[in-house]
Amino acid sequence: MSLAQAPAGAPAWPAARTVPPLRVLIPSPLGSLGLEFMGRLVTRLVIDPADTEKELFPSLGAVKTTDFIDEALGRLSEYFAGARRNLDLPYDLDRIGLDALSCRIFRETARIPYGLTRTYRNVATSSGRTGAYRLIRSKLMANPLPILVPCHRVVPRRSGPGSYIGGTERKAQLLALERANRAG
Repeated sequence: MSLAQAPAGAPAWPAARTVPPLRVLIPSPLGSLGLEFMGRLVTRLVIDPADTEKELFPSLGAVKTTDFIDEALGRLSEYFAGARRNLDLPYDLDRIGLDALSCRIFRETARIPYGLTRTYRNVATSSGRTGAYRLIRSKLMANPLPILVPCHRVVPRRSGPGSYIGGTERKAQLLALERANRAG
């Protein structure tokens, strides 16, 4: 189906892809990160991809990068070093094939300040889905852009970091990094 034939309301992104995404696998304190780029947008970030998925992401040395990709990798390095609090990397939730509710949840999640947390209930309420905190958790577990859309900052009401797409230990690691480097 071409872009012009897409039904009203259907995501145009999959039909509009004429150039394959550029993918790269980089090391990080969390393990390998698989990054996908379409032009000047980050379209996917995978924390420690499974072996079968790693095959989709060539190592950094095997990829001819662009200035934008070099900048994105530098910003991620600065974030993990505690020197950067806002990655300021462009992404477009609507163009990566997410449903409207997921986009709303991820936009609310992206508003959580560095070093702070919100509960699943807080995000549910601010997303217009009061009481749907389990739904919020399941949507965040499918986040295609963890770290960029900081779902690690969403925690349960009770103690502990809660679930995370990259695993509970990595979530605790990210929260500790941000707490240690929070200004003020």
